[in-house]
Amino acid sequence: MNVEEQVEILMQGVEYGDEELKEAMTSELRARLLEGRPLRVYCGYDPTSTDLHLGHTITMRKLRQFQDLGHEVTFLIGSYTALVGDPSDKNKARPVLTHEQVEENARTYAEQAFRVLDESKTSVRYNGEWLSKLSLVDLIRLGQNFTVQQFLARENFVKRLEKSEPIFLHETFYALMQGYDAVAMQTDVQVGGTDQLFNIIVAGRKLQDALGQKPLVGIITGILPGTDGVQRMSKSTGNIVPINTGAEDMYGKLMSIPDFVMGKYMRLATRWSPREIEDLEEELASGKAHPRDVKMKLAWEITSIFYGDTDAQTAQEAFVKLFQQKELPEDMPELQWQPDLTALDALLATRLVSSKSEARRLFEQKGVRLDGKTIENGNEPLPHPGVLQVGKRKFLRVK
Repeated sequence: MNVEEQVEILMQGVEYGDEELKEAMTSELRARLLEGRPLRVYCGYDPTSTDLHLGHTITMRKLRQFQDLGHEVTFLIGSYTALVGDPSDKNKARPVLTHEQVEENARTYAEQAFRVLDESKTSVRYNGEWLSKLSLVDLIRLGQNFTVQQFLARENFVKRLEKSEPIFLHETFYALMQGYDAVAMQTDVQVGGTDQLFNIIVAGRKLQDALGQKPLVGIITGILPGTDGVQRMSKSTGNIVPINTGAEDMYGKLMSIPDFVMGKYMRLATRWSPREIEDLEEELASGKAHPRDVKMKLAWEITSIFYGDTDAQTAQEAFVKLFQQKELPEDMPELQWQPDLTALDALLATRLVSSKSEARRLFEQKGVRLDGKTIENGNEPLPHPGVLQVGKRKFLRVK
């Protein structure tokens, strides 16, 4: 693949919020590629929780593109930055984690990442390797490259100031620490989401320049919307596509996204080339392709990335059988009916919901049915045995 073809692939799905900055990064990337050597590329992941969802993997997909083109990729676990917590997308300070919490969360990160990345071509490192060695004098020297005004101008800090909410001093350390990651690894390219724009473009590039290195190229990917198509994918809003719950669950959740966000999912979460995506969008626009069929192709492609072609095909067949042919699944959990058994008790006993609050929301949204009839009150005893349907994809046979 020639340099221009590489640039087209690697700049797919990027968002900078500024056309001049995008052109500058494109030009710098092209210049690095023309050097004819493998580039040193990394993205950092702070282990602030244990499980990853599809939104977390967008930057991994970009790293995989660099791998496939022959570049050197580092999957950096932020063992030290996680102790501070990135304030970039938060309206309040994150809790400060202990070393033990970080180590526990980090154990599963790389394993989950290798669903996307080529393990044999991935270097896994921890930024405690160099950040733990910085002295107070080192921190002072790093800090003299920035002004307080630069930090306070960040959107999330501005909002907190307007609301008279506290901004803690340690939160300003985060950008310095992430910037120093780039210095320590002599990075050519850093990948990150739009919430990392300041940390990458300002902090990383500025520290490299100040310490005699060539400033990195920032590849800033868009943020994947959740299954609602509007808000960013987040556990707190419940609009996530988990990557560890099975092929059928992933496929079904992807089939629930609104049609208008399919293009974004294509660009951020698939292995498709820009040309393939353009062709699909043209077929949609002309009416040649039905949105449902394109969405099925999209759901199959993403599910295949994480679970392989065979499981993706099985998931698609199960979806078609269940939703297009209106058949009940053959395999579903079972529970013995009792005269005093309520729908709420049944959902909690079989773990079809994680909490009473989730169950209440489902009942309020008319999302629980017994043999097709909506259950209005989850606290009333089930009138008879039958099949409970919870939402669109979960079923329970009450015998």
